[in-house]
Amino acid sequence: MKILKISLGVGVALMAGTAMASEQRMADGRAVYETTCKICHETGIAGAPQTRNAADWEGRSSLWESVLFEHANKGYLAMPAKGGDEDASDYDVEAAAEYMLTITHPELLAD
Repeated sequence: MKILKISLGVGVALMAGTAMASEQRMADGRAVYETTCKICHETGIAGAPQTRNAADWEGRSSLWESVLFEHANKGYLAMPAKGGDEDASDYDVEAAAEYMLTITHPELLAD
């Protein structure tokens, strides 16, 4: 019984840690979005799909994060790699992309 209690405690701690990490990732993503991505994705410049406008994202890959991360890091159509911020880390770019998906499609689960 003692092992079960320890296992449950560890599981709850891991879940809490994951939730905190997820909240931090969303905060990090929002910060990058605000400084780099929003310039185009709030206005739709050069055909950029607008955040918070689900219709702009229709017909895009159902593999959401994996494809979006690749496009965000390497560039896609008129979007330059890393949104034009060559100093951005993969983490920064992917956190920003995840943030954009979350605010545009809050009903979808992450990959």
